[in-house]
Amino acid sequence: MTGTTEDYAPHPHIGGRTAALRALAAWRAAAPGAPRVVVLTGDAGSGRSRLLTGFLMLCEPEYRKRLPLDAMDPSTVPPELPPPAVPSAEGLTAAQVLWLIADHFGLRATGVEGVYAELAALEESVTVVVPDVDRAGPVRAADEPARLVREVLAPLAATETVRLMAEVPRPLAAELAEGLPPGTAQIIDLDAPEWADPDVLVRFAQAALNPEFGAPELPFTVDPAVRLALGAAIGRRAGSPLVVQLAVNCVLMAPEGFDPADERFLPTSVGAALDLHARRLGTDSQTLRMLLAPLALAEAEGIPVQLWARLASAVAGHDMSPAIAGGMLLAGPFVQPEEVPGSDADSDGADEGRTLLRLLHPALAEEIRAGLPNVAAAQTQIAMSLLEAVPEQDWGKADPYVRDHIAGHTLEAGLLPQLLTDPGLFVHADPVPLRAAVEAVPLEQLGAPARTYLRTAPLLTRTQAPAELRAAFLETAFVEDGLPEYAEAIRERLGLELPWQTLWSLPVAGVSAVTVGTLPGTEGAAATPVAVLVVPPGTPGARPVGAAGAEGGESGPAALVHGLVQPGLLDDADLGRIVRPSEEERAAAPLGLSRGGDYLRVWNRADQEVVAALISDTPFTAADLSPDGILLVATERGAKALRIRAAGAEIAS
Repeated sequence: MTGTTEDYAPHPHIGGRTAALRALAAWRAAAPGAPRVVVLTGDAGSGRSRLLTGFLMLCEPEYRKRLPLDAMDPSTVPPELPPPAVPSAEGLTAAQVLWLIADHFGLRATGVEGVYAELAALEESVTVVVPDVDRAGPVRAADEPARLVREVLAPLAATETVRLMAEVPRPLAAELAEGLPPGTAQIIDLDAPEWADPDVLVRFAQAALNPEFGAPELPFTVDPAVRLALGAAIGRRAGSPLVVQLAVNCVLMAPEGFDPADERFLPTSVGAALDLHARRLGTDSQTLRMLLAPLALAEAEGIPVQLWARLASAVAGHDMSPAIAGGMLLAGPFVQPEEVPGSDADSDGADEGRTLLRLLHPALAEEIRAGLPNVAAAQTQIAMSLLEAVPEQDWGKADPYVRDHIAGHTLEAGLLPQLLTDPGLFVHADPVPLRAAVEAVPLEQLGAPARTYLRTAPLLTRTQAPAELRAAFLETAFVEDGLPEYAEAIRERLGLELPWQTLWSLPVAGVSAVTVGTLPGTEGAAATPVAVLVVPPGTPGARPVGAAGAEGGESGPAALVHGLVQPGLLDDADLGRIVRPSEEERAAAPLGLSRGGDYLRVWNRADQEVVAALISDTPFTAADLSPDGILLVATERGAKALRIRAAGAEIAS
């Protein structure tokens, strides 16, 4: 079924799919009887992304001007309306997609539930189109598409003021529509008979072979009769638009000896495209699949070209360099290279102008992964090879792909908890994919350092902090969590200039005020710098303050006295003998302190330059700064002291 007639021109980008376009146009127009929620699905490679792209062209005013609307079937053209929100899910977490939607509509909510409440309270409905759900997430093995459907798309679908369309993998399509009132949702499965369009495959193949659309001039592309016959044969045999694309790629990239009249080498599936291309080039299919295996197991945008031979050899168990050296004719039809400009401030130039390799489509990855004897074992070999590629085991010198994505490989190998013991990795890895990978591990399997990283990661991603600042966040967090050896490793081993040193942390709840001071020594002994923490009465080790203390009661505030520089409570310290800095001493100090709702700033009095700006994952409750630059801070978690380095504007936790 095609749904087309000879009276109308097909959509120039899609070449057909008229029945599906009619349904999408009716949804967009909110026509009587049209569903409020449309779930677009189909097998990987079925053309759902192409269909959605073509439809969105009709929803975007600038693209509409370039399309032959007057020649197209009016029932496939939606009315001209303001463009919908289109937050692509590719590479994003569920939370990131939700906040893209919130930002698009100017919502003021600060929490997830508030987003849905604000949307539900809108006077007019809003339209949201979410493509690429199958490509969601910074780490493949974390199964972000399922989380996106359950935590974001399902609540959106249940919100009556939201008209939602989502491009969803088939296993999740029914789940998204489940539970909605009858008539609310429609599933458009492009592989189902009522939506399939076999003719579109023929037209797609014939266009892809046409030199007018970029095909090279070859005997079977310049001769119209031969080209049309070959395109018809490819489209007739192919099961999906992806198979058409692969078939065309194979004959155009390696045309030598190809006979357009011989249909034996025209594939019917993704797997057949791999096998037939290898056979036509005189190579066994397993060699081709091993060449492509690292790309099928890759994270993010793909692997750097210089790592390809190393990782292919690791998966295959033998040297694949000779095959790769002459393998682009073999692998080329299935690979998409991408030149990436340098943009990583932490890479010291390692990320400048490199080439990444990725497979042409996720369905290729599925096919190759399905043929591996053991995916976890293959990922183990890749992870080990990536570890060996870290120069001197210094993560600061590692290739950006290695440091940022080794966690994704070890997650699928089942080895991630063993990796999460190196503070260098915590500091240098991109916190977005590392956080996603760590969050995918059951909490009980994580060691103490990984748990510290996990609770600190929201700050790392929120601030988009560079390596020095990530080190600073983590140095403080390790001290707070009683892991001083990890804090020391960050300070001593990584060679980074931290903006401060965390001297100590005291996990005590309810600190409402703090002050620095000195406790005079006795019998000529030196004075002791101290921190006074005002805490709730009854806090272990605390003593009543002021009148309550004089009367022996415990209804008023209490205080703890702690060493300002050296950790440890001073249980026998006399509160009455503690000397606070005078206003003159504070005014003469080289550093000053300012406080906002969720930040602290330390600035140089000489030039007013901010030398440290602190934020925290828990609210600040109090702060004070000693004349010699030791910052005393209290949050809901407790109190801590940091020696500020008066150089460079930084942010700390």
